[in-house]
Amino acid sequence: MFSEVFRKKLMGKNLVQQARGKGGPRYIAPSFRYLGQAKLKHGVNSALILDIKNSQGHSTPLLEVKYNDNTTGLMIAPEGVFVGQELKVGEGAEAGLGNSLMLKDIPEGTLIFNIEGVPGDGGRFCRTTGSFAKLIARTEKSIQVMLPSKKIKEFNFNCRATIGVPAGAGRKEKPFLKAGKMHFHMKARNKKYPVMSGSAQNAVDHPFGNKRSSRKSKARPAPQNAPPGRKVGYIRPKRTGQSKSRTKFIGQ
Repeated sequence: MFSEVFRKKLMGKNLVQQARGKGGPRYIAPSFRYLGQAKLKHGVNSALILDIKNSQGHSTPLLEVKYNDNTTGLMIAPEGVFVGQELKVGEGAEAGLGNSLMLKDIPEGTLIFNIEGVPGDGGRFCRTTGSFAKLIARTEKSIQVMLPSKKIKEFNFNCRATIGVPAGAGRKEKPFLKAGKMHFHMKARNKKYPVMSGSAQNAVDHPFGNKRSSRKSKARPAPQNAPPGRKVGYIRPKRTGQSKSRTKFIGQ
């Protein structure tokens, strides 16, 4: 009897993050509500702004544009554009607000966003509201761009980017104030809210969860051969506790 109880105590639990990571119908993002992908298109020279729309799947407003080949698409809206404005795309376009050019044609010091990681992928970097990068230098082999994290990343000469700053830069400045607003904000993308700590859960839901005690020593490193559902807390940590240098500093 004791061995059976001890075995159940050490066995893994069915964690919520395991089900969410699998991506079943209950946990996938509601992409059927999204307007579509906002990517830079190849083989066009101009884009006429038809409308400015809001998409649940994007933090930035999207532009509904009509290209010169009579096709329509979506683009990330920069600050300062308006309905009826014509944007230039591709080679030969001037370095103006909202225009999309190759990095080799953009002057140094220009603020850019929606940067392609590989030529032709449609844009991958700096796509959220207010996030922009800065083209700082050119080398013989690449273009150097400073990302919002202040990291300098090198890109191919033929990677494209849009000039300007994504619209909606003050989105995070307004507080939610109420849990109900945060509930609907997270529900739009099917994110888990609220997130409970492991020690606040029931014993059947998490290895740290029970109501018998609130001791914190349960967050010990999980064994390397632990089954899925038990690897929580410290997972193969390099070290635990305070470092020796910090302990020495506190003792002084």
